[in-house]
Amino acid sequence: MNNTRQASVVAAVVASSLLAGTAQAAVSEAEFEQLKAQMSTLMQRVTLLEQENAELRESTASAVSELKLTRAPAAATRPAGHWTDTVRFSGDFRYRYEEIDIAARDVRTRHRLRARAGMTAKLPNAVEVGLRIAAGNESPTSGNTTLGGGATSKDLYLDQAYATWRPFDGAYLTGGKMKNNFYRPQGTGLVWDSDYTPEGIALGWSGNGLFINAAAIALESDSNRSNNTFYYGVQTGFTVDLSEQLAVTTGAGYIDIPVQGKTVFFDDNDEFYGNSFSCAGDGSCTYNTNFEELELFSDLTWHGLGLPLAVYAHYVQNLDADEFDTAWLAGARLGDADGAGSWDVGYQYERVEADAVLGLLRDSNLAGGGADARGHKLFGSYAIDKQWHVGVALFLDNESGTNLSGAGRGYDRVIFDTQFKY
Repeated sequence: MNNTRQASVVAAVVASSLLAGTAQAAVSEAEFEQLKAQMSTLMQRVTLLEQENAELRESTASAVSELKLTRAPAAATRPAGHWTDTVRFSGDFRYRYEEIDIAARDVRTRHRLRARAGMTAKLPNAVEVGLRIAAGNESPTSGNTTLGGGATSKDLYLDQAYATWRPFDGAYLTGGKMKNNFYRPQGTGLVWDSDYTPEGIALGWSGNGLFINAAAIALESDSNRSNNTFYYGVQTGFTVDLSEQLAVTTGAGYIDIPVQGKTVFFDDNDEFYGNSFSCAGDGSCTYNTNFEELELFSDLTWHGLGLPLAVYAHYVQNLDADEFDTAWLAGARLGDADGAGSWDVGYQYERVEADAVLGLLRDSNLAGGGADARGHKLFGSYAIDKQWHVGVALFLDNESGTNLSGAGRGYDRVIFDTQFKY
């Protein structure tokens, strides 16, 4: 009971006492008894109101306390099956500065960027659908766009659009424009550039250290085109831990790319990216050979130095070519630029003869890209944090055109990158 109400009750009791002293002289005994009964009823009502008021205060305080304890983030109160539980967004942004020194030409410098944003949605029955858009150019092996043109707007391209079904543990079936499903030692580009996103159907399985990948990919799917071509490939290998500090991945594959007599699939009609070709009197040019590529690869990682050391090699021979049929690379990488403050450095040598692999799809950096190329690569990167990396790559003493022209062209390139992932 608060002080104001206590004073009111005391005043009422005192008043009733004073009235009692004079009441007997002014009123009858019956009237006095009736007045006392009314005062008793009034006191009971005051007491009841005070009890109700105390219970109400206690109930309010309890409700507020319970609300504070049980309040949860919005994500925790989302209904099951909310779209944010099945849809994921990701992307990356890379700014690049490079210098290119080609024999008998002025040194070329340029600023370039690559920006990609995508989403994946998980659907019922183990199905995933993905979409990725890139600001770059049409090249199948380069996602870069060069700054300039008076700050003109840059084009957006469909970089990935696919659906993947995983019917049982370790298995996948993908259709559309997708990430390359073939294994590449340390992500190298002897056969496939890292930006290449093939179009067609891919499938495979992995488990217990074993893996198998296969694909049927369109270079041109329209049967009305004279260069209508699909290529087919299968690859298998295994990863085994030889000790607690040593692991090795090794395997083999076969890719059949039937392009002999076909015209180009991208760029000018005489641009074969280092592969041999012939031109007819009407100016049309075609590939001289198919590419029946037998590949062998190995990738060894050792943790005995406190930092991971990777030593890797990749070898390819075109079984259909009569000459210039071999490609290989070998390299080593120390460290792993992953968490904040981590880094890596490495060296790689690569030699690709003119008809060993399809030049259109392989690495676009060594000696300017394509086949009929060789040279050294030094590289390193540093992780400012897990999502922000800076790096450098030096392509030194590169040479292109040795097989087909008989006189190689010198090529050096320096690349500085800063990249953000989200």
